[in-house]
Amino acid sequence: MNLYEIPAVIKESARGYERVELSDELLLSREVFLTSPVDSDSMAVLLKQLLCLYRQNPSAGITLYINSPGGEVSSGLAVYDFLKMFPGTVRTVCIGTAASMGALLFLAGDIREMFPSSGLMIHDPSFAHGSLAGMKPGEIEEQLNSLKKTQKRICRIISDTTGRSEKEILALTASDTYFDAEEAVAFGLATAVRTTL
Repeated sequence: MNLYEIPAVIKESARGYERVELSDELLLSREVFLTSPVDSDSMAVLLKQLLCLYRQNPSAGITLYINSPGGEVSSGLAVYDFLKMFPGTVRTVCIGTAASMGALLFLAGDIREMFPSSGLMIHDPSFAHGSLAGMKPGEIEEQLNSLKKTQKRICRIISDTTGRSEKEILALTASDTYFDAEEAVAFGLATAVRTTL
């Protein structure tokens, strides 16, 4: 068996015993996972699962488990927006490290829990379009303005979630800032350290 192959479970039904994919079984319990970098592919998978759950029962809650190093800002913000619009209660659970855009998705939860040994990392967005070589001054300025706009949006999200001032957040996100579970709760990033299943 492939080390990363998702196992199946055997369930008894009116038709006898059936093999059910573990991811399908968890989806039936309204639990989804983000355990990879945030990009257009992982965003598509996650949004499809969330849309499926929304159509099944818009008012029922969902749980999103996160262990992600972060990734593309545009993809992450698309998922963040969807989670914030979701009418049911959104519970996010950090099960490893939620860094960068992974941390921002964690903040989309109405209830934000962390496993005791998990951690968060927040920082400013970085320029991700390769080299500036060959760009004209106006083009560089346009890229910088876009980056600053994204920085302000991320800062506002963290500030609104934690109740901290934008000035304080900008000072923290100027470099990589790490929080363990208890620090994250104290700062307002998380609502609780989860100690039971």
